Amino acid sequence: MTFPDLPAALAWLDSHIDFESTAPTKVTLPSLDRMRALIGLLGEPQSAYPAIHITGTNGKGSTAAMTTALLAARGLAVGTYTSPNLARVNERISRNGEPISDEALLEVLDTLARVASLMDEPPSRFELLTAAALTWFADEAVDVAVIEVGLGGTWDCTNVVDGEVCVVTSIGFDHTEVLGPTLESIATDKAGIFVPGCRVVIGEVDPGLVALFRRVADEVGVAEVWVRGSEFACTSNRVAVGGRLIDLRTPGAAYGEILLPLHGYHQGENAACALAATEAFFGSALGEEIVEEGFATVSVPGRLEVVARQPLVLIDGAHNAPGMAVLARSLLEEFPTDGETIAVVGMLTGRDPSAMLGSLAEVGVHSVICCAPNSPRAMAATEVADAARGLGLAAQIVDEPVQAVNAAIAGAQPGDRVVACGSLYVVADVRAAFLAGA
Repeated sequence: MTFPDLPAALAWLDSHIDFESTAPTKVTLPSLDRMRALIGLLGEPQSAYPAIHITGTNGKGSTAAMTTALLAARGLAVGTYTSPNLARVNERISRNGEPISDEALLEVLDTLARVASLMDEPPSRFELLTAAALTWFADEAVDVAVIEVGLGGTWDCTNVVDGEVCVVTSIGFDHTEVLGPTLESIATDKAGIFVPGCRVVIGEVDPGLVALFRRVADEVGVAEVWVRGSEFACTSNRVAVGGRLIDLRTPGAAYGEILLPLHGYHQGENAACALAATEAFFGSALGEEIVEEGFATVSVPGRLEVVARQPLVLIDGAHNAPGMAVLARSLLEEFPTDGETIAVVGMLTGRDPSAMLGSLAEVGVHSVICCAPNSPRAMAATEVADAARGLGLAAQIVDEPVQAVNAAIAGAQPGDRVVACGSLYVVADVRAAFLAGA
């Protein structure tokens, strides 16, 4: 073994450039050359199994979780690669929802360390993690892999995977410094995962962007394009105890009154994408029992997750303006209160704090406690507070996220609600504290 234990292996992993922390630009964003060289040295592990490749601005992680659950309910061994993680890096790489063990992660990182030493240029941290997932899936002989894009599509290192099904969940303004300033440029970059002969599932419904995706699909030579609202849809989406009660239709079937144990109207739309992706993979309908069984097992930590009551405390990974708009709708629809709502918000640089906080103000949030995520890319809490005050919100600064939530709880009445959001780094710290009983 190159490493004596997993902490040593993770320290080696963390010694590589981390574009998740350093905010890549069009200049620094790597090409696929290093990634292709790395997987070439590993023996092209991604060719050992078929894949479903998922991109989009929001909803990728939830769609990946639901797709995994449906495939597993059908009896397949499913490898899933997502990012980022909330608590441990193991979460990113899983088999049928179970994260890779410490022993297996140590073993695959040991292999990567020996292989990476042969490269002319060291790979990035995300490239190594992606290669670790692709390699472990081959070692585990999974039947199918569900691969979530990290950023964009065309130049994301997951794009060494040729998906039999390629999914685009939604398009919104995010990472514009990398993907471009317009929705069209963002969509074009995400369409870069399309490959000849694949089936494409589009969750976006904007007519102009759908036309763009169809045009790229024609140019690439995909087999089929399924668009939400046309070939598939969530036709009914109602609040239920513990989640949503949804009706879905696909080219092959219709499914009524499916219980989805996730909060938020948007999860019905993600469920429609996941079901369409799974049926596109099989080329046939799944059947009511499989769909019910699969969705019943879905869990997406950190997305409209209730971590305490009296006062109600919610955590949500909304980290851009579209995500905050979805959160705001969900607060009104699923978590109404006669009391006050205190928002604990921390953001990364590159976000528009006024646009993000504006959605919360529109649904009656009057008080914001501003914090700084535990990230080199953290936006100063003072900048968030200035934006909040500019919207007429009361703003307080408590830099550390867990202390900020504690301050919110201390100032809340039993009938109030506290929502921590703005960055997955904030959600991760707050969730860990609640799980630890802090």
